[in-house]
Amino acid sequence: MAPRPPSPEAPLRVTVWSEGRHERRDAQVAERYPKGMHGAVAEGIEENLGSRVRVRTATLDEPDHGLTEEVLAATDVLTWWGHLAHDEVSDEVVERVHEHVLAGMGLIVLHSGHYSRIFRRLTGTSCTLRWRDERDRELVWTVAPSHPIAAGVPQPIVIGEQEMYGEFFDIPVPDELVFVSSFSGGEVFRSGCVFRRGHGKIFYFSPGDQGYPVYHHPDVRLVVSNAVRWAAPEGERRVPTSARCETGWFERGAGDGTGRA
Repeated sequence: MAPRPPSPEAPLRVTVWSEGRHERRDAQVAERYPKGMHGAVAEGIEENLGSRVRVRTATLDEPDHGLTEEVLAATDVLTWWGHLAHDEVSDEVVERVHEHVLAGMGLIVLHSGHYSRIFRRLTGTSCTLRWRDERDRELVWTVAPSHPIAAGVPQPIVIGEQEMYGEFFDIPVPDELVFVSSFSGGEVFRSGCVFRRGHGKIFYFSPGDQGYPVYHHPDVRLVVSNAVRWAAPEGERRVPTSARCETGWFERGAGDGTGRA
């Protein structure tokens, strides 16, 4: 199934992915997230975007991790949450998702997804950071108030209890920095980062640990929903390619062939 060009009338097709492991192994996580991390993220997107989206979920233990070629071709934006089993994601699926992002599919990477194979592949860095799980208060400060992802977001978002993520965060310099977090222990962190790879838009957002009800927080849900809208493809999906151009190709109106990026 070929990816369809985006249409103003058609709802955004969103696939919400997570490992689906914590809620099966830990009763407290299951109580906090009875529908899994993916279920809570999906509910937040539907809550904010309603009929503007069509949301499906996928998890690690499904065939092809729920991310077949057909699923990705029918996905405008993919959200990704992982923690326990980054290394269990297959080479084939990482390559498949990577190609779709380069072709224009949006990708929202959440919390411990910073260490996922796909995010490290797209950034080319270790994505390591400092962390502490001692119920720190997190304040999420908007540093790009005019960015679409920050629309309607209060200054700051107050998260009463959260796992601390701190610098140094080994990522490339973001194309845009939307949020910076501070913690009650004194640390700071680049918690909302925009990247562009090929024709795809990527947003990393750090709040959201399985040990705390962060994905039930209305402001966190708003940020994720804003990011889904922002990351949607803006044109026909296609992987960037190299091509030889004859002199004067643009003067002959050959923009759909030899001159394509």
